[in-house]
Amino acid sequence: MTTMQPAEAVFVPDRPLMEVWRMFIANKAAVFGLVLWAFIVLTAFLGPMVYTVDPFDLVGAPMSPPGEELLLGTDYLGRDILAGIIHGASVTLAIGFAATAFTVIIGIIIGVLAGYYGGWVDNLLMRFTEFFQVLPALLFAMVLVALFSPSIYLIVLAIAVVSWTGIARLTRAEFMKIKEREYVMAERAMGAGNLRIMWQIILPNSLPPLIVTMALSVGVSILFEAALSFLGLGDPNAYSWGYMIGSSREYIWESWWSVTFPGFAIFLTVLGISLIGDGLNDALNPKLRRL
Repeated sequence: MTTMQPAEAVFVPDRPLMEVWRMFIANKAAVFGLVLWAFIVLTAFLGPMVYTVDPFDLVGAPMSPPGEELLLGTDYLGRDILAGIIHGASVTLAIGFAATAFTVIIGIIIGVLAGYYGGWVDNLLMRFTEFFQVLPALLFAMVLVALFSPSIYLIVLAIAVVSWTGIARLTRAEFMKIKEREYVMAERAMGAGNLRIMWQIILPNSLPPLIVTMALSVGVSILFEAALSFLGLGDPNAYSWGYMIGSSREYIWESWWSVTFPGFAIFLTVLGISLIGDGLNDALNPKLRRL
């Protein structure tokens, strides 16, 4: 029986991880996405130190077009678009990662309990999941934000509340598939408790598809925040790319640059994470990976 115990580490030995990395870097699109994201993250952390203009400062005439003095022009109040892009990167990424973290926590907890215990627990949790799944996600998030004063924390919470169902269903499916395998049965026969089996044995072996979904969830969260801000439900005290688009949406014909440049930044960010997600999906697919 004890010879089957090392099977719980299917995902973590050095050789499989090196093989995953080799397959990932062989994907040119995924490498491009990784480089793109590295540039965006560096911009978020180092950009404000290099370009110190406050994005809320009025630095020129309203709706000045891009030029030599102001590289990307100004918005309807005269605020520097370039400063907004650079300083707004950290806010936008923070929203994306924070909302994804809450989404993953909620989804994994519900999916683990439903997939492992089954029976009435599974039925109850899946009916609960379906209730949220049939609600229009953007509309429900709008209602949650509109009920209170819009803030970064509320926006993150609203995104998580409407986004966790996919993670929950995927986790449940993985647990239902893995919990009947030999090494799990061996652990149970040796007296391992439910918590150890769920969190130390089954969950690590369920990670490959979950990691891909987590990566893609960051891009979805960023798009959600941009959509809420475009509809006037963004945090006016947080200078994100979504806020830039939302605040200038009424002036899109007079100053196209004030919407186009932050929109392009969001496009590149979501494109990068999508390419990384596709690369991870290929690299972590057990049918493609040679163990």
